[in-house]
Amino acid sequence: MNVSVRGLGKRYGSVRAVNEVTLDVRAGEFLSLLGPSGSGKTTLMMMIAGFEMPSAGKIWVGDRDVTHVAPNRRDVGMVFQRYALFPHMTVADNIAFPLRMRKIAKDETARRVADALAMVQLEGYEKRLPGELSGGQQQRVAVARALVFEPPVLLMDEPLGALDKKLREQMQIEIKRLQQRLGVTVIYVTHDQEEALTMSDRIAVMRDGSVEQVGSPSELYDSPSTSFVADFVGKTNFLDCECRKSNGKGLEISLGKSGLILAQLPPSLKVSPAPGDRMRLAVRPEQIRMLSVEEKVSPALEGIVEAVIFVGSFRTFLVRLAGGELVHVQVHIDHEVSYPREGDRVSLAIPSQAVHVFPAARC
Repeated sequence: MNVSVRGLGKRYGSVRAVNEVTLDVRAGEFLSLLGPSGSGKTTLMMMIAGFEMPSAGKIWVGDRDVTHVAPNRRDVGMVFQRYALFPHMTVADNIAFPLRMRKIAKDETARRVADALAMVQLEGYEKRLPGELSGGQQQRVAVARALVFEPPVLLMDEPLGALDKKLREQMQIEIKRLQQRLGVTVIYVTHDQEEALTMSDRIAVMRDGSVEQVGSPSELYDSPSTSFVADFVGKTNFLDCECRKSNGKGLEISLGKSGLILAQLPPSLKVSPAPGDRMRLAVRPEQIRMLSVEEKVSPALEGIVEAVIFVGSFRTFLVRLAGGELVHVQVHIDHEVSYPREGDRVSLAIPSQAVHVFPAARC
């Protein structure tokens, strides 16, 4: 079932937590609300769930206006970060709770609880208490409880935040598979950009109560609309630059203290800059080519390798440019190739198609 919010806002006195957000979530879609702490993502979700009343705007679940409907009448499931399981109830009773609140018959309740346990692979755990389960098992019980009454929409507020990295990655895959099998619409709050990229069909990046950009993981990564999105989704190098020319074919800029000229860059601004405007260039670490200074490539930046960081199948090289800027370069390792070491002088080639340029004021 689709979810729509129109001009949704929330104020706490003079503080604007959510700023007139308009957003459409498609039926059967997995959409993540991604942003740093204080960006408004949890407040937005709590308004959709009905636990917070909006100061402005409307909320629709399917064709129903639920803006002022009580949480238990919205047919929306909710999974919290701390699971919110009843510690004195068994696993079966925790899962059955929303069915009993809806006065579902005992036989039907027992059948649904058994199905829900099978769905999250916890058959045989019916009589255990939450305190007897691992964090991952408690998380699965919370998911089963949220899904047992077959809600068309499931809201999840950082449900994996308390888990260790390996278990969190396993649960990401399990939740995504479950969502695809059931066809339920999921709105998922997280501050972890890797988690959002892994699980989502689309991501809404939030900042200061507003949505900066909505798109698929590849759209946000490859075509960020603002410097904030470029910085928050994945890793990005930013270099100060100045606009020299701007026309219909693109931009010509000079880079920082090096003065290197990059020409015919694809314009990534809604308004073209004027010559002399200060800008910032963004480029991903894996899109920079690192060469020896003997290899003549133009245009290229020269620098010295300050550090080499081992990260499994690839290395991150920290290169200090002549102007003082520190650039991260990510390289997949080929064991038959010799790579620079700390102290080596290198040349960095930046492909024009990998570059995004933003106004300095937005960074």
